[in-house]
Amino acid sequence: MTSMTSPSSPSPSATSRTPIELTINGRVCALSVEPRRTLLDALREDLHLTGAKPGCNMGQCGACTILLDGEAVYSCLLLAIECQGHAITTIEGLAHDDALDPVQQAFIEHDALQCGYCTPGQVLALKALLLRNAQPSDEEIERAMSGNLCRCGAYPKILAAARALAGRPS
Repeated sequence: MTSMTSPSSPSPSATSRTPIELTINGRVCALSVEPRRTLLDALREDLHLTGAKPGCNMGQCGACTILLDGEAVYSCLLLAIECQGHAITTIEGLAHDDALDPVQQAFIEHDALQCGYCTPGQVLALKALLLRNAQPSDEEIERAMSGNLCRCGAYPKILAAARALAGRPS
C-alpha cells in the first residue's frame, strides 16, 4: 500500500492553521489555530486557562461558560477564530488586585458550590446577569442560571448568593 503524502510533506493540520488575536481578560493573545478549533479548546489547551470546563461539548451543561462582550456564552459552541475583536472574560479574569469579584465572594459566603466543576460557569452566568440587571428578580435569576447544570444540587445556595448580590434576603 502506498502513502498519499510523502514523509517530508507537511501534515494537513500544519498547513491549515490561521493566526488570530484574542482579547482575553484584558490581554491580547496571539495564537495560531485550525479554523475548526473551539474557543474552549483554545482557552484550555493553547492558553492553559482551565477555568472553563469541558462537559457536554454540545452547549447543554454550561460548564464551559465564559463572557463574550459581557454576555454569558458557551465556549464549546464558538470557534476561536470567530471571537477575534471581542472581549473574552474567563473565571481567571474576574479577580483583580488579589481581591475576588463580588460574585465569587458571594459564592464562598453562601457556600454555593460543592464539587466545584460547574462553579466557574455558574459564577460567570450570574456575573453576566448582574451586568445587565443589578437587582434581578428570582425568576430572572433562575432564567439566567438555567443553562448551567449543577449535578451536586447547589441551586438553593446559588440562588441565595444571587439574592444577596441583588440586595435581597435569601
